[in-house]
Amino acid sequence: MHVRNPIWLQYATTPGAWAFAILFALDSLARAILATLIPLEALRLLGNAQQVSVLYFVVSLAGLLGSITVPWLIRRLTRRWVYTNGVLLMVLASLLIGLGTVEGQVAGMIARVFGVTCVVVCLNLYVLDHIKRGALIRFEPLRLIMAAGAWTVGPSLGVYLAREVSHWLPYGLTIVFAAALLGYFWFLRAGESTVLQARRGPLPSPLGNVARFFRQPRLRLAWIIAFGRSAWWSMFFIFAPIYAVQSGLGELAGGLIVSAGNAVLFTSLLWGKLAGRVGVRWVLIAAFVVTGLTTLLVAAFAAVPWIGVAWLLLGSLFVTALDVVGNVPFMRAVKPHQRAEMTAVFMTYRDFSDLVPPGIFALLLKAFSLPAVFVASGLSMLVVAYYARYVPKRF
Repeated sequence: MHVRNPIWLQYATTPGAWAFAILFALDSLARAILATLIPLEALRLLGNAQQVSVLYFVVSLAGLLGSITVPWLIRRLTRRWVYTNGVLLMVLASLLIGLGTVEGQVAGMIARVFGVTCVVVCLNLYVLDHIKRGALIRFEPLRLIMAAGAWTVGPSLGVYLAREVSHWLPYGLTIVFAAALLGYFWFLRAGESTVLQARRGPLPSPLGNVARFFRQPRLRLAWIIAFGRSAWWSMFFIFAPIYAVQSGLGELAGGLIVSAGNAVLFTSLLWGKLAGRVGVRWVLIAAFVVTGLTTLLVAAFAAVPWIGVAWLLLGSLFVTALDVVGNVPFMRAVKPHQRAEMTAVFMTYRDFSDLVPPGIFALLLKAFSLPAVFVASGLSMLVVAYYARYVPKRF
């Protein structure tokens, strides 16, 4: 007798939108639990916010140097094995950071940033291979909704478990989720790109890929937009917990703030529908402007912690709109035969957003107090809003 599997099971076992959304969800579970714990551990080990900024700058610089080698690794190891090694680096990072030493913290953060880059670059290439360009605006909200639960619960749960239950428990859970991610990835057996397989000859140099990328105006604009969005999240994940601690709210409150800021990811479907009606361009401009203004208001009300937190969380609501549509300009502009090289260059926005803001903030904090971070972040969002005007209207 023929037994028909439930429709959701068919989607979950075949490379496609739902399967890749599940991969993003498992990846989020493997990362979210340590998202707030890592900067808090760095603050505990180093003693002040300025030194934490310096640490993030150094780690991000190392991660950037590693990430530009990803196309070279994909050509020699295949995408499947680069993804696998990326997950294994995330496991190693959890073990190193869990040691609670400065050396372990630095090495673990470097391993984590490079591992995450390998995973994200490869997964985005799989998405471009299997999902049509016109469907990307529907896929992005689905991806964010699937990851929302992890990013809502994980940041505060990790701090609670480490401080109230067992120091090693959040690191152990991270390893369990990473194992689940790797197991499901190999279960899917997503095929390699036929376009990439057909290519022969020497691999272009990493610097050559960067030059080719930034010679294309639409790719250049897509990178600026993605960088602006990611830079705000970088500031949020590092300095929201530090703001909570320094304002007297405490470490657990810092975790709850980060969790609440990620809970608005559940509005992704609404932002996706709005973008479908008014266009990606207008959503980008409005979201950057509102986020910039609310972040400036965090600085203005920094002396009243819960009001500052309220403005920070309102900003996260509009950054979620940027998460929904922020990658669409790149995905619609990249040429199929350049996907591997151009995706690797595009994804450097993550490394630069973890590199440039902490470097700037480290300099600011030598002369100013913590609210200067929110002023700089808010102004940068308004600058990116100006550039977002050049996104094609048909997007």
